Amino acid sequence: MGKGLKQLVTMAAVCSGGSAVFAAYNIYSGNEKFYDEVLIPVSHRLSPETAHNVAVQAAKYKLIPPSSYKDPVSLNTKLWNLQFRNPIGMAAGFDKQGEAIPGLHSIGFGFVEIGSITPLPQPGNPKPRVFRLSEDSAIINRYGFNSDGHDVVFERLSSLERSGTDFVIGVNLGKNKTSSDPVRDYVDGIIKFGEVADYLVINVSSPNTPGLRDWQHSSQLRELLKALLAARDSLPVSTKPPILLKLAPDLTQQERKDIANVISHKECKVDGLIISNTTIARDESLKSPSSQEQGGLSGKPLAASSTTLIKDMYILTKGKVPIIGVGGIFTGRDAFEKICAGASLIQFYTAFIYHGPPRVTKIKQELDDLLRANGFKSVSEAVGKGVKL
Repeated sequence: MGKGLKQLVTMAAVCSGGSAVFAAYNIYSGNEKFYDEVLIPVSHRLSPETAHNVAVQAAKYKLIPPSSYKDPVSLNTKLWNLQFRNPIGMAAGFDKQGEAIPGLHSIGFGFVEIGSITPLPQPGNPKPRVFRLSEDSAIINRYGFNSDGHDVVFERLSSLERSGTDFVIGVNLGKNKTSSDPVRDYVDGIIKFGEVADYLVINVSSPNTPGLRDWQHSSQLRELLKALLAARDSLPVSTKPPILLKLAPDLTQQERKDIANVISHKECKVDGLIISNTTIARDESLKSPSSQEQGGLSGKPLAASSTTLIKDMYILTKGKVPIIGVGGIFTGRDAFEKICAGASLIQFYTAFIYHGPPRVTKIKQELDDLLRANGFKSVSEAVGKGVKL
């Protein structure tokens, strides 16, 4: 090797080493600008699904440094006899198989919802099935409940429980695509995960499983909820988790009233609602080339319709059914608006894809500032304050 070539190799090694140190420092310090301008753009050179899997593995193996932000007292929230250190959760759809829960908690999430999980393993829909709409700060997915199945995920959660943890964990339940008995699928999920989940979610609102949204119709919903709540109530007293229903943002006004009527009856009275799932609507203002792909749209274009549905269901249930608000949350103000519309807790996912772990702290800091600026000492004081019942 010639002298000149040796010098180039040495220089490249030094520069690479220096770049690695620089990158490590910025990742460790949670530098938001570094994530936005360097790390996220680099990760987005990968296909959306590959980048998603890499992010899950990074959280699973705790390659992302823990957050140093100390949650203020104003963000401490209690609901369903569960204590949340802050009201900001990771929405279902990110950690589908329950692999990355401790890592997600360490970067600042107050709770993590995993899934959707189906009774039997299934691969989901054919690839490609995830699309970035970067110009719109949005994602379209048609995963179709790709799941490791009840047994595998249950073992992961059981192992986590045996290791000792105070994490708040929600388990989002789905049905198998070819199931001949959807009610049985959800009943099996409640019985299986009742002892390891802090709350359970009935997902009948994904647009990516044929016929699933039909279970939001009043007659089918009544049949479903009666069976599921009876199954939950049959569990031992110490393992009766709250049951939440996740709704689609595309419901008509009449369907919203019908759902509120169904859950007002004792045998169908769920413990909470999650509002909302992804939308099949496509606004003309969308700019991205992938905007007409089939699947559920999440991110900023979902924000307004999600908040409207939160407000509508808060009014229709007279504020008596706790709501987790999700859809288009990128800032503390987005979270605050959903809380004022009636949400007691908040979840996000798409903003994490576009901005990385620093966004968790950013939302919490901004939410704390807004609570204080508006005279609220806690999140619970602000719930529904933008709504007249």
